[in-house]
Amino acid sequence: MRLGHTYTRSFDLETKQHELLGMDLGEGAPRRALVLGLSLYALWTGTLLLLFGLPSKITFTLYFLPPLITTVYGTQRSRIVERRWNITRWSIGIRYLVLGHRPIICGGRRAATRAEWISRRARWSRKAEILAESPLGPLVERWLGAEESVPTGAGAPIRLAARPRLYGPDAVVKAYGRKAMKQHRGKSS
Repeated sequence: MRLGHTYTRSFDLETKQHELLGMDLGEGAPRRALVLGLSLYALWTGTLLLLFGLPSKITFTLYFLPPLITTVYGTQRSRIVERRWNITRWSIGIRYLVLGHRPIICGGRRAATRAEWISRRARWSRKAEILAESPLGPLVERWLGAEESVPTGAGAPIRLAARPRLYGPDAVVKAYGRKAMKQHRGKSS
């Protein structure tokens, strides 16, 4: 068995911002993290300003802390998928739980019917049990839908036991028949 290594992580060069509005940032902050943090601050603070107005001394923490924590932990490398940031994994996970994904059938030759999609309850399996016991239990049950182990239209998994076979030229001639091989030879000459 061959074993391969990926060295692209070693060549990951991240640009840094060393100065911001005339203020020295020392060794610099990563630009992508800085842009993400500034956009989160603009989105979060803008929304809270529109809804509640200017912050007081007590609510300033609510305006300031969530985007900071999200930026600090979100821009760290994921331990599961090294190439991704944590915020990317969080976003993909939330999208899967809320929207699911459309299954690919026959390499995309056929669109999946709605019955072949993974049900919301199956996607939320572990989390649904915890949420069902909370005070929001009835609301969660209604949102997740009826409890089914296998969605309609889907059956048990099909087990494949493929065995490779090597055919020689004699077997190919037998499969095509002698007439087909003569026609092929006649076209090539």
